[in-house]
Amino acid sequence: MLQRRKVTGMVQGTEATILHADLDAFYASVEQLLDPSLRGKPIAVGGGVVLAASYEAKAFGVRGGMPGRKARELCPELIFVGGRFSEYQRLGDAAIKVLDDFTPLVERISIDEAFADVAGCTHLFGPPDEIARAIRRRVKAELGLPISIGVARTKHLAKVASQVAKPDGLVVVEPGTELAFLHDLPVTLMWGVGPATRARLAEIGVETIGQLARSHGGALKRLLGPAAGEKLAALAWNRDPRRLETHRRAHSAGAQSALGRKPAVARVFVPTLLHLADRVASRLRAKARPGRTVTVRVRFADMRAVSRSVTLEQPIQATTMLAEIAEELVRGVLAANAQEREISLLAISVSHLEESAELQLELPLGLADEKLKPGSRKGLARFGADRAIDKIRQRFGREAVGYGTVALEAARSVPDEFRELAEKEL
Repeated sequence: MLQRRKVTGMVQGTEATILHADLDAFYASVEQLLDPSLRGKPIAVGGGVVLAASYEAKAFGVRGGMPGRKARELCPELIFVGGRFSEYQRLGDAAIKVLDDFTPLVERISIDEAFADVAGCTHLFGPPDEIARAIRRRVKAELGLPISIGVARTKHLAKVASQVAKPDGLVVVEPGTELAFLHDLPVTLMWGVGPATRARLAEIGVETIGQLARSHGGALKRLLGPAAGEKLAALAWNRDPRRLETHRRAHSAGAQSALGRKPAVARVFVPTLLHLADRVASRLRAKARPGRTVTVRVRFADMRAVSRSVTLEQPIQATTMLAEIAEELVRGVLAANAQEREISLLAISVSHLEESAELQLELPLGLADEKLKPGSRKGLARFGADRAIDKIRQRFGREAVGYGTVALEAARSVPDEFRELAEKEL
């Protein structure tokens, strides 16, 4: 299915040479590929939580991140499968390899999607839309998987176009014809507009990208914050100067846990934060990339989210140190929002990562915050314990040892293999 859009706009460059390729319902499509008896049926990867859903299941309202019980209520005929993570990795790599065969300018942004700039290879393979068709044919013929592609002059618009193309389609947004295509679409197709942002925009009557583009910049900044408001306003006018990053490394490491609706009390958030800190800090240590800025995000039952961060004097990568800093930040968020009785999500991220930073030793002065200093006696002991745990896990698996039984039991509805597939390289 090729859709060629002739609409108006203004961006840099003269040709639409940016492709965004996205494998359709990837995890579920792989399961249907490997088990032909599942084809055409509503399936979900997961169990306690839906990790991914086929298009047949999505038609009933089943979505990733949904509790399994809710998914079964929406679709009584839903079939749950456990997930073959090694196959997801293999087939995702193979699909990206097809893009590599056409151009070296490929930026992979997840296991199942990537950008490609084909400006330098049109003399070999034809115009961008023909290259996109060739990629789709090869992925279908060689791997048996559906893939949707958007073609445009900016990364953001190419990604939006690939979403419009789904399932299993191709949308080309012609040069100089962007804004009419973009402005009729819902804001939920924009990069960075999730449920919470969509709800805030709806409060001021903004439901389409065109309405967002025509909104007053000051109002957007007050509603969403200066950075987010300015960014979304620019994208709404298709102003996106970003180039492809072919060797992109993550600038931060994070993890989150959806809780449903749980009381905002310590017995809920303390073990969850320890579990999240374990996931984040172990990645930082594995790549020797400690970070200075710790950020937590707390989402309440009404989907409103609040973030709070702190930048430290020295970069950290110790699990319990990260957990304690995160706990202090979360307590601050809850104190400032005392009217909120329930939380639905917690997240931790560490940014301002450094490359194997030299550790500055601290004199034992008996200060209250010494346990939060990596170079203090307690900080060094914590790092040593972490390293011992890392070695045990490398030999016997992640489940062999942890930071308390509560932490080991936390969020087990989402397998670690699934999380690892979504993590960017540090």
